[in-house]
Amino acid sequence: MSIIQFTRGLLAYLTIPPLTAAVCLSAIADVHWFRKSKAKAQIFPRTWGKLLCRIANIRVRVEGKENLDPAKPYIFIGNHASMADIMSFSGYISHDYRWIAKKELFAIPIFGSGMRAVDFISIDRSRGREAVKSLNDAAKRISGGASVILFPEGTRSADGRLRPFKTGAIMLALKAGVDVVPVGFNGTHQALPKGELLARGGDVVLRIGKPIPTKDFKAKDKQMLAGILHQKVAELLDECHLPLPEPENSPTASTEASAETEG
Repeated sequence: MSIIQFTRGLLAYLTIPPLTAAVCLSAIADVHWFRKSKAKAQIFPRTWGKLLCRIANIRVRVEGKENLDPAKPYIFIGNHASMADIMSFSGYISHDYRWIAKKELFAIPIFGSGMRAVDFISIDRSRGREAVKSLNDAAKRISGGASVILFPEGTRSADGRLRPFKTGAIMLALKAGVDVVPVGFNGTHQALPKGELLARGGDVVLRIGKPIPTKDFKAKDKQMLAGILHQKVAELLDECHLPLPEPENSPTASTEASAETEG
């Protein structure tokens, strides 16, 4: 990493706390005392993402925006390769959407109030009745017109390659009943790898696929829909983000070979 990029990465890292606080306070003031519109207040998280990308020298390009209808709610489903996913999507996707965050984050002073001000959606990730209720509440918010972005891998990929999708996010899509849009995050892992604090910078491409209707899928089809979405996201990724092929002697490869022989 060059001295210039090291400086920019350090500056971006040090900027996150004060910028986040400033954005949250601005959103709170705007929603309560000025324009009083949560939709218009989305300018604040967008400004947060765009500024951090620019400071860190992360150059973002979006492909496939023509696939979206500005008037429709969607669930965006993407690979999760880096914290730069959040920065780039926040800053450069203009479609009206909300982030989903675990309920504990809403208890953080200023940050939680800021998330409520811009209408972020709370999810209870514990088990039991409250978790089911929060999932149902989130589904109602989405079906009522709130687009969201989800990362079904559950966590950031350590090597930037696409991992299997968990079905929790898929169940939310099925409950909401809105179209699902695959998104490929390319270059974000290289720009800010998992485990590193300072951004390396570079080019990032967000590829937006065509919406996939969910109305014909039922709860029992969640694994099938997860597989379809996984494939659609993979089609939007550069080769360096694709899953590595299964070794020939792996259990999965052996099963597939047996199936081909039997067929």
